[in-house]
Amino acid sequence: MSTSTQKGGAAATHKKPAASSSEKSKTKSGSRANDSKLQEFFHDEIKDIYWAEKKLVQTLPKLANAATSEELKNAFTQHLKVTGEHVTRLEKVFDILGHKPQAKKCDAMEGITEEGASVIEDTEEGTHTRDVALIMAGQKAEHYEIATYGGLAQVARTLGYDEVASLLEQTLKEEKEADQSLTALAEGSINEEATEE
Repeated sequence: MSTSTQKGGAAATHKKPAASSSEKSKTKSGSRANDSKLQEFFHDEIKDIYWAEKKLVQTLPKLANAATSEELKNAFTQHLKVTGEHVTRLEKVFDILGHKPQAKKCDAMEGITEEGASVIEDTEEGTHTRDVALIMAGQKAEHYEIATYGGLAQVARTLGYDEVASLLEQTLKEEKEADQSLTALAEGSINEEATEE
C-alpha cells in the first residue's frame, strides 16, 4: 500500500457516518440540525449580530441628531424603526432555535459605532461635510450587516433551518435597501453641496 493510500485511508476514518434519510429529512425541515461545530458557530454569530442590532438602536438616534440634512435625519430615523424590527426578528430566530435571546459583544460593530461617534466630533455642526461623514459611517454599518446576514442565511440553509434562513434573508434585503437609500442621498445632493463648503 502506498503512503498516499494510507493517508487517504486514515483521513477516511475521521469522517462522520452518513446521516440516515430520516435524519436528513429532520435536518432539512429545520426541526433538528447536526450537533456540530458549525451549529455552535452559527449560534454564536446570531448572538453577535443581535448585540450589533441592539447597539445600532442606541446609535442611530445620535446619527440622526447630528445630521444637517432633513432627508438624512429622516433616513436614520426610518432605519431606527426597521432596526427595531430586526431585533424582534432575531428574537424569533432564537425562539425557533430553542434558545433564549442572548447578546454577545460584537467587536466589529462596536468599532464601527465608535468611528461614527468620532466623525461627529471631527466635523463641524451644521455642515454637509458632516453629512457626508455620517453617510459613510452608516454605510460601513450596513455593509457589515449585509455581509453578516448573507453569510448567516447560507449557514442556516446548510444546517436545515429554512425558516430561520428566510427571516435572515428578509433582514438582508432591508439592509441592502438602507444602503441604497444612503447612496441615493449622497449622490442626490449632499456630496455636491459639501464641495461648496
